Amino acid sequence: MRIVCLDLEGVLVPEIWISFAEKTGIEELRLTTRDVPDYDVLMKRRLAILKEHKLTLKDIQRVIGALSPLEGALDFLNSLRHKTQVIILSDTFTEFAKPLMEKLGWPSIFCNSLVVDTNDMIIDYTLRQQDGKRKAVEALQGIGFTVFAGGDSYNDLSMIKTADSGALFRAPQRIITEEPDLPSAEGYAEFEHIIDQFLENRT
Repeated sequence: MRIVCLDLEGVLVPEIWISFAEKTGIEELRLTTRDVPDYDVLMKRRLAILKEHKLTLKDIQRVIGALSPLEGALDFLNSLRHKTQVIILSDTFTEFAKPLMEKLGWPSIFCNSLVVDTNDMIIDYTLRQQDGKRKAVEALQGIGFTVFAGGDSYNDLSMIKTADSGALFRAPQRIITEEPDLPSAEGYAEFEHIIDQFLENRT
């Protein structure tokens, strides 16, 4: 049986931290895993900035609540889900994801969680497991699935390379150049065509 695993931000919805950076005017919050390969370094800096500016979880959730899926994303996802099972593998957090999942028709998502104090300040985060995207792909393979994985960032590379097939979607040119052996798509029609080839390949 074949299954598709997709990243969330930058693939189906806007980058949450970039949207929050635009709302607050804090340019450093624009950095994502497209820019910084080490997720722990990136998140610790984000938390320090939130503390410095006294920004709370609700401040971020208000911005998330106003976001919509990327243009064409819902049609793409609905088309895909008519053909096969789809799981979202994301490094985002359950506290961020809920309104976005509602707008995407409640796909299954594996992600992480935040540690929030009594003042609604985000003080830490808890990973479901280290390198969780790759390990989720391995677990699915371990129970008999043939897996396709797609994403746009450095933190997606391990799951894409571990999967039976995979592709980059709207990745920065730097990653495309560094990973010349990975197929790359810029639009949903092209991306879906790559996935259709995977679904149709029975060898």
